[in-house]
Amino acid sequence: MTFQDGQVVAVGQGRPPVEARDLGNVALLPGLVNAHTHLELTWMAGKVPPADSMDDWIQTLLAVRRTGPAAESTEVTEGVTRAIGEMRATGTSLVGDVSNTLISAPILAMEGMDATVFHEILGFNPVDPAGLVRDAWHRIAEADEKRRRVSFTSKKTPDVFFGVVGHAPYSTAPALFTEIAARHEGRAPLAVHLAESHEEMEFLHTGRGPIRQMLETLGVWNAAWKVPACGAVEFLENIGYLLPGTLLVHGVHLTLEDLDRARAADAVVVTCPRSNVWVGGGVPPVSRFYGSGVAVAIGTDSLASTDSLNMFDELAALRRLAPEVDAARLLDSATRVGAEALGFGQQYGTIAPGRSAELVSVALPAGVGARAGDVEEYLVSGVPAAAISWLDA
Repeated sequence: MTFQDGQVVAVGQGRPPVEARDLGNVALLPGLVNAHTHLELTWMAGKVPPADSMDDWIQTLLAVRRTGPAAESTEVTEGVTRAIGEMRATGTSLVGDVSNTLISAPILAMEGMDATVFHEILGFNPVDPAGLVRDAWHRIAEADEKRRRVSFTSKKTPDVFFGVVGHAPYSTAPALFTEIAARHEGRAPLAVHLAESHEEMEFLHTGRGPIRQMLETLGVWNAAWKVPACGAVEFLENIGYLLPGTLLVHGVHLTLEDLDRARAADAVVVTCPRSNVWVGGGVPPVSRFYGSGVAVAIGTDSLASTDSLNMFDELAALRRLAPEVDAARLLDSATRVGAEALGFGQQYGTIAPGRSAELVSVALPAGVGARAGDVEEYLVSGVPAAAISWLDA
């Protein structure tokens, strides 16, 4: 394999060059892709404990956030920097970051991390949906300009794609979802938290339950809202939000019918199993995801709902939940599928000429690799952080 200017030039072609290096017993992978996290919530690490239900977890999160630091405080910005450092140290080269404040954009640039930043907006009872979306795109323009002005520390100029997205069916009005989709542009896909909890499904089907009570308590309930009384993916389809490439994040309670609709629409399921259990949402049906044929990417979610941003930890959780899914498919989700889902399919996700030379080296224990599939199984079964390093191309 040869490299030039940060790109792979050739793979397995001809004789090794004079300066060829023997890396020893290691596995080389494309940089991993964390397709869903919230970097601005890093300061919440250790402050929002695991919960028995999504409602309990949300109530705690809101209470912590109300008394927390300002968006541009040192505590928040240092948290974002720390999170990026953790991801880099454990082999992640590309991230999908969901942000309400866009505080992460210039920090991602400074730290040399390529990313798709989803500017998430909420509003269950908005007066002016078009104005909310217009203002969100204006904030993106400002954040992108700020990002372009920062001094970055990496060897390459980092790329950041931006998009406006809605949060979830219980926090974003149908009219707001529709307006977001109508104004969608650029390489970033749409994204949405979907089918994450029993409470969400109860709300979609009946309009009742803890979510209804929460909206009333917060003073944002809309009496004119009509109960969808349908599946989660059908709901998105009906309001025009299910565009090709839309990221359906979590999907813990997606049915086979939901997944069939998602596959037909060329949507992507982004699974975050450790977070799903932490917040009381349930255990994602990982085997069902892969069996349905829908594209599956992987995310860690934030440190408010998991104990690390290490994608190898997430892969190990998936392996425990779905031992029957081929290890190579899990690795494909953590690399190629994630890169394509975030709009970076031409740069990341595979080791091939013209792709990024940011390659991860994982030291393998003696004996691993003696049998077919050994290496893949090792990589998805819990890689110690000390075994992970970057290949200096």
